[in-house]
This record gives sequence, structure tokens and C-alpha cells, in this order.
Amino acid sequence: MVVKLQAITVNEWKGYKQRPFLIAGPCSAETEEQVMETARQIAALDQVSVFRAGIWKPRTRPNSFEGVGTEGLKWLRRVKQETGLMVATEVANEKHVYEALKYGIDMLWIGARTSVNPFTVQEISDALNGVDVMVLVKNPINPDLDLWTGAIERVARAGITRLGAIHRGFSAYEKTVYRNQPNWQLPIELRRRIPDLPIICDPSHISGSREYLYELSQKAMDLNFDGLMIESHINPDKALSDAAQQVTPNDLRELLSRLILRSPVASDPRLLDILGELRQQIDVFDDALVDILEKRMKIAETIGQYKKENNITILQTTRWDEIIRKVMVNGVAKGLSSEMIDTIFKAIHQESINHQMRVMNNGALSGKKTG
Repeated sequence: MVVKLQAITVNEWKGYKQRPFLIAGPCSAETEEQVMETARQIAALDQVSVFRAGIWKPRTRPNSFEGVGTEGLKWLRRVKQETGLMVATEVANEKHVYEALKYGIDMLWIGARTSVNPFTVQEISDALNGVDVMVLVKNPINPDLDLWTGAIERVARAGITRLGAIHRGFSAYEKTVYRNQPNWQLPIELRRRIPDLPIICDPSHISGSREYLYELSQKAMDLNFDGLMIESHINPDKALSDAAQQVTPNDLRELLSRLILRSPVASDPRLLDILGELRQQIDVFDDALVDILEKRMKIAETIGQYKKENNITILQTTRWDEIIRKVMVNGVAKGLSSEMIDTIFKAIHQESINHQMRVMNNGALSGKKTG
């Protein structure tokens, strides 16, 4: 399904300075002094458009720091008055929306724990009806593109035109070097569905550690994301929430200085010809891959028929372990990532199971009529 959404581009947003559109500030507003000093140092960078700070913090467990509440909105208003930066905070319910708007907050974002709940997103959208404010929607905690798209649509229906998405990664049971799995394909697909929607990357929440902020920020720029939301604190190690993933404003300056910004399109006619020829070769290989997969599935169906006739279960764990070990070794030796090999062959295996299930349940190979 392709979503029709009239969103303006990021360079039409108030306060836009340059690509990347930058949002920075502490994970949480802790004290007025902390907020103001961080804001002054960030404003001095002259690259950041929006100062962010969490006022209400949805924490995983009780007794954690859950934010200073409405009092912190007064500090954000002061940041806006004294530095000229726009200010932003997260809203998790309609009361938050009303409070934030009352204090002149320029940008609101809907967090991952909230965007997963359509009822709450609808309540927030109703509170936004008729309001001229920038709104960003973070991806849900689980990798569900329809849920993310649906949350964006609900906000759009409220008449919000300065609308964007934030990619902050997805929770997963498996532990990796990152706090949240990037799953870059999901924001890429979101852009295909809604081409004009600005997408901001939140490398702080993807990484969970300042160690990986630069590599994730550069990856986002290489994928033509419109901007970055990076958590910055005057004393990150003493932060009351998410200390490990925050950087000082000086470290933020250094990170931004290292970013390589590439053009999203080629203008050299010779380069365009070269890319066109190479893309034609890729199209040929893609067609060949589909043909090979079709042949593989026909063999899987035949195997399914023999399993049915001999009363054998579809899933053969030993055989699957043998396949995945073999292709993993072979793929890595050919310069392919183990992550890609694992993803592709799990999908192929699942499709083979689906084909064999149809044989088992229908009593015939696909394409043949059943009696």
C-alpha cells in the first residue's frame, strides 16, 4: 500500500539551517542550570536547529528517574528566549500535548513506547487537531512498518503538515553491539511508501553507547536521511538517564566535523551512463535470483510430497542446521556478511516450509488440481 501524505520537506521546516537537520540536547531535563548550560554550548555550535530534552520520561522500571515534569517546560521556554534555538520534547498523552503547547514548545515527538499503541496515538492526534507545530513520530519498539505508518497517518489526519519520522531502531531478544537493531530496510521502505516524509535518525538510541554514534550517523547520511537527533549533555557520565549514549557539546562538534555529506543524485552525464549500465547488470542478476528461487521451491514441493506420502514431519532440524552452517561458511568466504546470509536463508527456509505445508494440506503439488 502506498500512502498519500502531503508532508513538506525538511528544508521547509522553521529553523532549518543545513543538512543534516540537527536536533540535540540531553536525554532528560534534570536541573535548570544543566539545561541552560547545555543549550548555550549547543547554540554556540551554530549547526543545531532544535534543542531537545525529555520532560516526562517513560522508564522501563519504576523508581527510575521519570523526568521533572511540567517545571522543565519553563526551562525549555527560557532556552528558546535566550538562545534562539527551537525547543522539542516527547509527549506520551494528550495532557502532555496541552502542557507543551502552553509553554510554546516548537516540536513534539511521539516516542517508541507510545507509537506502538494506536489508541494513545489517536488521543495525541486529537489533541493536535488544528495546531501548527512540528511533530515527529518515532518507530514503534517492534519492527512493524504498518504500525509506524499508521501512527504517522493518524497525526497527518489531524492536519499536521510539518511532520516527520524518527528512526531509533527496534528492540530485539538477540543481543548485539547496539542497544536497538537498526533494521535499516524499514526506514528505507517507509521512504518508498511516503517519499516526501522527512526522516531523522536517532543514533543515540540505536547505539546505546557513544562509541558507535559516529558510524551510525554516517550510515544515516549515506542513506540520505534528512537529519540527526543526538543526545548531548554537559556532563554525560553524571546524567540521570541514558548516560552511556550521550556526548558533550564539544564531542558533538567533533562528530559533526567528521561527517561526510554526499549528494543524493548524480549530475555528471558520464557517471549516469556508467551507473545505468551497472544497474542493468543488477537487474539481470535479480531476475536470475528469482528464477533460481522458483526452481528451489519446486524441489521443496517435491520433497514435501515425499514427506506426505511417507508420513514424515516437514521440519527437519538437523538438515536445517547443516544448510545454515554450510551457506554461512561459503557466504562469508565470498565477502558476504553473516547477518545477510542469516536473514536471506531464514526467509528462504520459511518459504520452503510454506510450500511444503501447502503440499501437505492440499494433497498435491502447487499448480496441480486437487481432487
